[in-house]
Amino acid sequence: MIKILFVCHGNICRSPMAEFVMKDIVQKEGIANEFYIASAATSTEEIGNPVHHGTRSKLAQVGISTSGKYAVQMKRSDYQEYDYIIGMDSWNYRNMLRIAGKDKEEKISLLLDYTDHPRDVADPWYTGDFEKTYADVLAGCQGFLEYLRKQKKIK
Repeated sequence: MIKILFVCHGNICRSPMAEFVMKDIVQKEGIANEFYIASAATSTEEIGNPVHHGTRSKLAQVGISTSGKYAVQMKRSDYQEYDYIIGMDSWNYRNMLRIAGKDKEEKISLLLDYTDHPRDVADPWYTGDFEKTYADVLAGCQGFLEYLRKQKKIK
C-alpha cells in the first residue's frame, strides 16, 4: 500500500483538496485499494475546523465530497508512517522539514514538482481563486500518479 500525506499551512484549502482529488482519481482508476491518502497542516491555526467552504464548493462542482474531514496537524511520526509527504508550496516544504526533523529517505516533495511546470500551488486563502487551485491540484495529482507508474509502484 502506498501511503500519501498532502500538507499545506492550515489543512482547510489546498491539502484537503489534493487529498480528495487524489482519492477520486485512484477510485475512478480502480486502484483505490493500493492507497492510503490523507492530509495535514504545518500550523495549529485551523486544527479541528472543517474544509474551507471554497474548497468544498469547488470539489462539489466536480462531484467530490469532503464530508467528515477536519484539519489536523502533521506530526513528526508521520515521516515514518507515510511513503510520500507532499507539500503545496516552498513555505510548507520548509515547515515540513522542521516537523519531520530531516528528510533522510527523501519522502518530502512539492505537488507541482510532478508536473512540467514546477511551482507553488496557488493559495486560494489569499486569492479566493479556487478554480486556479483546483487546476494546480489536479495537474499535480495526475503528474504524481504518472510518476508512480514510471517508478513501477503501480500499474
